[in-house]
Amino acid sequence: MEHQRIREFKNKKASYQYELTEHFVAGIQLRGTEIKSIRNGKVSFTDAYCVVENEEIYVRGLHISEYRFGTIYNHEPKRQRKLLLNRQEIRKIHKRVKERGNTVIPVALFINEKGLAKLEISLAQGKRLHDKREGIKEKDMKRDMERIRKF
Repeated sequence: MEHQRIREFKNKKASYQYELTEHFVAGIQLRGTEIKSIRNGKVSFTDAYCVVENEEIYVRGLHISEYRFGTIYNHEPKRQRKLLLNRQEIRKIHKRVKERGNTVIPVALFINEKGLAKLEISLAQGKRLHDKREGIKEKDMKRDMERIRKF
């Protein structure tokens, strides 16, 4: 199921550091000034990860900068935010994290055609050093092939 993405921010290190297996799209519970900061592009995925607590999923470490014109109602930049998924998806994620030692990381944050912020999360396993080198080689080969095709 592909979502139309009006504006998108990607976690560029995710595919380099992790082997991504399953993807889910979740709504994200935000406060008023947070959506304004997202629309202005003030988002950072550094050290962001997701946890399952009491049959709910939260994202931690996602940095959404304070809104420049916010007053006393401004938000805390690195607060824990609840993700909105259905129960079946939450149970599936929780089961995979427990049994295989996977982790859940945010891959992309985007604003859909309705103006709602959505977070794409993925089940991931950490890559080893030789896997990272293989990924770099593959990217270089693809880039070289694209250059050759252009000529």
